[in-house]
Amino acid sequence: MDTSTALAATNIELRYGASQALYGVGITAQVGRVTCLLGRNGVGKTSLLRAISGRHLPSAGQITWQGEDITRLPPQARAQRGIAYVPQGREIFSQLTVLENLQTGFAVLPREQRSVPGEIYDLFPVLRTMLKRRGGDLSGGQQQQLAIARALVTRPKLLILDEPTEGIQPSIIKDIQAVIEHLRRQGDMAILLVEQYFDFAHALADDWAVMDRGEIVLSGDRSSMDAEAVKQAMMV
Repeated sequence: MDTSTALAATNIELRYGASQALYGVGITAQVGRVTCLLGRNGVGKTSLLRAISGRHLPSAGQITWQGEDITRLPPQARAQRGIAYVPQGREIFSQLTVLENLQTGFAVLPREQRSVPGEIYDLFPVLRTMLKRRGGDLSGGQQQQLAIARALVTRPKLLILDEPTEGIQPSIIKDIQAVIEHLRRQGDMAILLVEQYFDFAHALADDWAVMDRGEIVLSGDRSSMDAEAVKQAMMV
């Protein structure tokens, strides 16, 4: 299994006008591994994902992907390089059908790859039965599955998930966990997961980091995780 570093964000600083959200943050993600970024609301987790995905360019620092500097690239160029972002709140198209939502992933693919892989329906069988339903008519959990499936349509090599368990019923949380475990076992994708739900992150994390006030305050690999220390850092 290739565990080389696919993503490296180094000394990232990010501002919203006069307000600074990130202070010299660094994180990596490796192929075949799940990196979990933990922390309370408002500590900068989503800001870091926005910088990595290109939605908000950092004011300082560098982001490299597979050895290429992508710090200033727009979101579509990053998507074309295999980076898929599932944002907090899912952002599906409520007036489009499930199939049409999936097909929006075609935009970053060459014409010969513009099809929905059959594996999508194996991972999310409920979507196969709802292809003609509008996205807005799905439950929150089904919308989350659709958002992840749409990202997978782009054949990503880096999958970024921002709090996929938020507002989701426990049975679907288990389904999403199983999907992430399956993607990791395939060994050809790096996964960066932001979470507040510790048990979900703990079950999946190969590598982890905790943020507070725009900085990384704890980090390590699975063998070094002290669950109580991590929980305490998340409560500060």
